[in-house]
Amino acid sequence: MMTRFAWRVLREVDPRLLWTLATRCGWGGMRAVDRFNQRLKRGEYFPAFLFFSITNQCNLSCQGCWVTPSNPPAELSLETLEKVITTCKEKGNAFFGILGGEPLLHKGLFDLFERHPNCYFILFTNGLMLDAAVAQRLRRLGNVTPLISIEGLETESDARRGGSGVYGAALDALRYCHENKLFTGVATSVTRNSIDDLVSEKFVAEIAKRGAHYLWYYIYRPVGPHPSPERALSKEQILQLRRFMVEQRPKAPLMLVDAYWDDAGRALCPAVSGIAHHIAPNGAIELCPVLQFARENIGDGTGLAEKFQQSEFIQAFRSATAQRTRGCIIMEDPQWLAKFAREQGAIDSSGRGTVFEELDSFTPCASHDIPGEEIPEKSWYYRFAKKHWFFGFGAYG
Repeated sequence: MMTRFAWRVLREVDPRLLWTLATRCGWGGMRAVDRFNQRLKRGEYFPAFLFFSITNQCNLSCQGCWVTPSNPPAELSLETLEKVITTCKEKGNAFFGILGGEPLLHKGLFDLFERHPNCYFILFTNGLMLDAAVAQRLRRLGNVTPLISIEGLETESDARRGGSGVYGAALDALRYCHENKLFTGVATSVTRNSIDDLVSEKFVAEIAKRGAHYLWYYIYRPVGPHPSPERALSKEQILQLRRFMVEQRPKAPLMLVDAYWDDAGRALCPAVSGIAHHIAPNGAIELCPVLQFARENIGDGTGLAEKFQQSEFIQAFRSATAQRTRGCIIMEDPQWLAKFAREQGAIDSSGRGTVFEELDSFTPCASHDIPGEEIPEKSWYYRFAKKHWFFGFGAYG
């Protein structure tokens, strides 16, 4: 199937964009991980990947979303992003995730992409603003892969996302990307309501037919001011998702991506491993997008390397969480997390001032750490990639 997928990508993606993908994302990403490992051996710390929520503006209102819009919006300025990305490039990083809100609402977005042709960006978007003109511009830039969010079929998408016609708009965006020969992905956060529709060979085949080259599965996390915990997956459903991905990877017509398990099927948290962290629209250096508290802020973008190296808070979180679970601590023990953050002197970085109260009231739910029921990768390619390029850090001892 890898041969079939490779042939499909060669036929469907602009060769110039493929070259950028291979050199900036592929080779550049591997070098970033290697340098990350080397830094750890020297007792130095700087993550291999950073994700930026560049604005809290959004044109949807999703259940389980942690982003709170404001007026005026909180946004990372182009000048600040310039300084941060320059520091990251000095550390050997070349791959960045761009989130929101809806990042296409940030007026400086395309200038950012254009100023860094030697970097590669993954653009997390709901697709509502990704029209033919945007797709054409992304093709000209060549260093961006759009990742379009699909949160279920027609009825479920509208229910989850607080809009009308959201599923159709996402499919339209996928079509524009396909017509412009972009390397394109689909992201989906699996819930109790959507698992039967999304975790299926039919769905995988359908979005591949429409032009998706990779599918990134997330486990729904009931966070934010409207968490909807009734949508959270059960332990059995999480195992169903894991088993499906492992079985489908050798034969699916696209890449199936997750950031929850290593090559042996053991659970992990990228924030605990230290490989990736998140910058909020107000500049807060957060552990991951859903953990909305912090002690450090990027400020004007200077001194970022020192802030990561000297952060006692990040180090304490990685150490304390690794002793409790390999899974998602916000799902398994939100009350402990709130207590830990308070004791560490972290501040609420959400912009709504209610994060600690939300954590105090959250009902714990199943996470992807299910000891004794690990499902190892079957695909040699995924097994090798996860072992050597992404999750081989020994963060859990």
